[in-house]
Amino acid sequence: MNKSHRSRVLIISAPSGAGKSTLVNHLLTSGFPLAFSVSATSRKPRGNEVNGREYYFITSAEFRKKIEAGEFIEWEEVYEDHYYGTLKSEVERITKLGKIPLFDVDVKGGINLKTIFKKDALAIFIMPPSVEELKARLIKRGTDSVDKINMRVEKASSEIRLADRFDKVIVNDDLDRACSEIEVFVKAFLSNR
Repeated sequence: MNKSHRSRVLIISAPSGAGKSTLVNHLLTSGFPLAFSVSATSRKPRGNEVNGREYYFITSAEFRKKIEAGEFIEWEEVYEDHYYGTLKSEVERITKLGKIPLFDVDVKGGINLKTIFKKDALAIFIMPPSVEELKARLIKRGTDSVDKINMRVEKASSEIRLADRFDKVIVNDDLDRACSEIEVFVKAFLSNR
């Protein structure tokens, strides 16, 4: 991507179960000129997920071909043979619409994007109230096995230690307050040119 024509971007990251998707959906319906950047993944769809809406679901082999072809801004093998990444074509699609890409990505992906976009990015970390609360939310969600939940909780503990790599941290212990806080941060970022 040509750096001189690069637009600003918004990065929202959090450990699984911290309430990131709720805050992202709030931002997308708050009148900001944002568009959701659909990430690619090699994992199978969960629940009511639709290809092209939550993610572009592709096979691991297809993902590796796209890596080799240089089609990703950033990508990562999150778990063995489970890839996630940000397609260059997705950012181009959004900027052509005159909107600002909103990335809903895992913590490592958020750090990678912040490193790439630097001051053109606002990176926000959504902090769960506690690891115990995070585990309770994951259990309540009902989409993962006990082993998978324990793996996510372990990963979340290490991700929380990376919160200081983000521009802003929001503790999501009160949804209304978290929504207000994220709006203030985004408004300030968008008006500061």
